[in-house]
Amino acid sequence: MARLRKFSAYQTIERPYTRFSKYKALSYVRARPQLVIARFDHGHQLGKFDVTLHLLAGRWMQIRHNSLEAARQTCNRVLEKLGKTAYFMRLKKYPFHILRENPLASGAGADRMSQGMKLSFGKPIGMAAQCKIGDPIFEVRVNRKDVAAAKLALNRARMKLPCACTIVEVKGSDRVVNSVKVVKNYPKKSEK
Repeated sequence: MARLRKFSAYQTIERPYTRFSKYKALSYVRARPQLVIARFDHGHQLGKFDVTLHLLAGRWMQIRHNSLEAARQTCNRVLEKLGKTAYFMRLKKYPFHILRENPLASGAGADRMSQGMKLSFGKPIGMAAQCKIGDPIFEVRVNRKDVAAAKLALNRARMKLPCACTIVEVKGSDRVVNSVKVVKNYPKKSEK
């Protein structure tokens, strides 16, 4: 399997010219890589739960799809011990952005093999989800007695993500609204 490139090359959010369409003329990229994420929802979807916990992104960045999958598996492994009907977990971010790279050859004779920056759009190597500060990445719904296990699960998922995240508790089955965001003033592009 090919070696993954260091993710610091892809962390910053830029305008994604990576639209993929079923019509070739409307696509910016030729192919889309296979998505690694197996499932987005786990547990009992129609259950009534007392507490909703959210894992919120701590900064503007892109999160690679294999990182989201690792966090999902880790979080679900802890929550499955509660029982299949005792929780509901959802991965809220979908990796739409296609990551591309233009590998340049190095070493002896590299000038005769590589094309340089001519047609340097790059080959698709992966997918990423673009997150802003305070965007929910994971949502977990549990009953009041299982809150400690849910916080442990989200904490372990947080370790698999490349940014600092916070866990926010929302009482009832309310959805995240703009007032729950951690930081209300987003940095402008020049301040990043």
